[in-house]
Amino acid sequence: MTCYDRRDLGLLLLRLSTGGVLAAHGTQKLFGWFGGHGLEGTGQYMESIGFAPGKLSATASGLAEAGGGTLLALGLATPAAGAAAAGGMAGAAAVHMPHGFFAQEGGYEYAATLGLAAAGLAVAGPGRLSLDHALGHVFDRGWMVPVALGVTAAATAVVVGARNRRVRQQAEGEQETLFEE
Repeated sequence: MTCYDRRDLGLLLLRLSTGGVLAAHGTQKLFGWFGGHGLEGTGQYMESIGFAPGKLSATASGLAEAGGGTLLALGLATPAAGAAAAGGMAGAAAVHMPHGFFAQEGGYEYAATLGLAAAGLAVAGPGRLSLDHALGHVFDRGWMVPVALGVTAAATAVVVGARNRRVRQQAEGEQETLFEE
């Protein structure tokens, strides 16, 4: 009989809480659950804050949060799940950055906390109380951690950089469309 230690229990609690919050947040975007606005409303909002095309951005964000969060909670494909969720939260943090750190002022505190927790789980792994462990870690190899985090960091830098450029151009009155819907 396998004996689980407090590290396994701690990782389980962290995965369930972080993954659950991310999954719920993502389903607000994708399906309008829990008081969310669904893809249409979220897409319009994403467009208004510089993520274009809006509906595609809402879909990508919702999938990163709902998919990454669900996989984190299950402890399945933990490096990819944590990286995807962290990338989504980095995009959210970029939007909230001008408002400072604290969430009560509209800052990036909440997004940064979720993103760092997801990235930490990608690095630490899911623990023994996980589907990754039950499946022999076929989706949780050591090499997958830097690859998943590196690919996500590069994609996030491109998306956030393009968004910041659009916001800057809009502020200067030079808005240009980079993608057609």
